[in-house]
Amino acid sequence: MKISITLGEQQYNVNTDFGHSLAIALDFDRSENQPNHFGAAPALAKPMQASGFIGDTTQGGSCNVFELSFNPHCNGTHTETIGHICDQDNALALSISALELPPLMPCALISLTPIKASDTTDQYSPSFSVHDKVISRQQLEQSLATYPDIQLQSVVVRTLPNSADKCQANYNQANQPAFFTRDAVLYLNERGVEHLVLDLPSLDRLNDDGLLTCHHIFWQVKEGVHQPSSNSLINKTITEMAYINNSLHDGFYFMSLQIPAFVNDAAPSRPMLYQAERLS
Repeated sequence: MKISITLGEQQYNVNTDFGHSLAIALDFDRSENQPNHFGAAPALAKPMQASGFIGDTTQGGSCNVFELSFNPHCNGTHTETIGHICDQDNALALSISALELPPLMPCALISLTPIKASDTTDQYSPSFSVHDKVISRQQLEQSLATYPDIQLQSVVVRTLPNSADKCQANYNQANQPAFFTRDAVLYLNERGVEHLVLDLPSLDRLNDDGLLTCHHIFWQVKEGVHQPSSNSLINKTITEMAYINNSLHDGFYFMSLQIPAFVNDAAPSRPMLYQAERLS
């Protein structure tokens, strides 16, 4: 199906029959094939058993009914809300089910090579360590310079090098991923980015003393506080642990962010990119 979208004064054709998933497929049967962050337990599946019934046809059951156990933040591609850093009983700490998402959002896909923290004047809390690799404000400024703000409702960041090993990566002390600087996230807010998709396990450093500095800046929640305010950007989302295949070129797309209606601060998700054909 082809649809026509008017964005500002420009029209685009989008063929929704040909989307590109940015989600890592989660293999519940083989934990070694799963990505993992922060030493979380692997995602598991087991057949339901109740009153003589077993939900596994290979064990004589009439159908397959599997119970799934997973950590949405650490076991694969997921989307999180402001509720990730705020007290759940606050009305402004939206759950996944309460988000208001358009079916298609303008989106820029960019590719960046993380740099040594010592090569930027950007800041972070806590202070950078000697081995930190980061995405800086200058990198984002250069990559997004040609995009008007109206095209940046969502941004997908692919980090280089981009190996399919990311789909099974175990992020820990021995394999610490890159993260964003304070200044980089401030720039995203200045450009009006509402939905950020990363192939990193977190916007923040793996071990950051529990500060989640960049998360707080992105949602405009005072650092060190777990209560959003009237100035907080409550409908924004961060999607982490995505995988952007090398067959997708940097450029302008439309994105559909597919998430279940979980009453939780995060849920597994499936961002979909669609080619945007500009009409002259």
